[in-house]
Amino acid sequence: MKKLLAILLLGLLLLLTACGGEESDENTDQQASDESQGDKGTISIGMNNWAENVAVSNMWKIILEDKGYNVELTSVEKAFLYEALSAGDLDIGMEIWLPNTDKAYYDKYKDEIDWRENWYEGTDLALVVPSYMKNINSIEDLNDHKEELDSQIVGIDAGASIMSLTEEVINAYDLDFELASSSEPTMLTELQNNIEKEEPIVVTLWKPHWSFAEMDLKILEDPKNVYGDSENISYAARKGLEEDQPEVVKWFDNFKLDDEQLGSLMATINEAESEEEGAQAWIDEHQDLISEWTK
Repeated sequence: MKKLLAILLLGLLLLLTACGGEESDENTDQQASDESQGDKGTISIGMNNWAENVAVSNMWKIILEDKGYNVELTSVEKAFLYEALSAGDLDIGMEIWLPNTDKAYYDKYKDEIDWRENWYEGTDLALVVPSYMKNINSIEDLNDHKEELDSQIVGIDAGASIMSLTEEVINAYDLDFELASSSEPTMLTELQNNIEKEEPIVVTLWKPHWSFAEMDLKILEDPKNVYGDSENISYAARKGLEEDQPEVVKWFDNFKLDDEQLGSLMATINEAESEEEGAQAWIDEHQDLISEWTK
């Protein structure tokens, strides 16, 4: 009987030990799960609807979530982006064009926003036509072809900096044209439709952009340099983010893309079923680069 009781007690102890081990494993698993679900905090990113902005914003959302952060992407127009950053309602704005395009916003908010590092160098803002429009090579040529172009330049969001610059272009060159605001996707659809029918069109566009790899396009010369010289793209943060999330700010300061890398990211996303799927596919192929940013 004593032997039987001893065996039963030993078995009970072993069972309790096993349960405790399982509970410990479950706690470890739960900790890992909590981290993957955003235990490190929430990062809010303002994303305006430009192809390169959508690309890098979705890419960073996946990278940060893999590192244990929760990420909120908020679609915004440029004017609201700067207002929200200055008020602390957004943590990061991914696309700041300086020294020319976003100069007005910089001058207004230069003391209220944390202006950070460049992640892409060498941009272009321009009026663009399909390459088959052989007789239009400069902005100065447009008035001679206003009838075939219906005196219209197809633009993007009304609040975008390229739109206000294009209004300056219209005045500087005395163009008998109206600038039609829409959105980047709408503009690109109209551009693609006209190219398929080989019909004339002039649009506002910029580099970097995947459309230059997918379509045969021509940037119109700007003799008066109204659009300005080549610029750089940087990111900006709300005041205090570096103190609140030093790891994230360090990674974003390390973030750099060249023309080939950014072009491949945009192209992969453009060809995928969704932005998230495309960003994930690109991330899977560029782990060494991402490790450099997040080291």
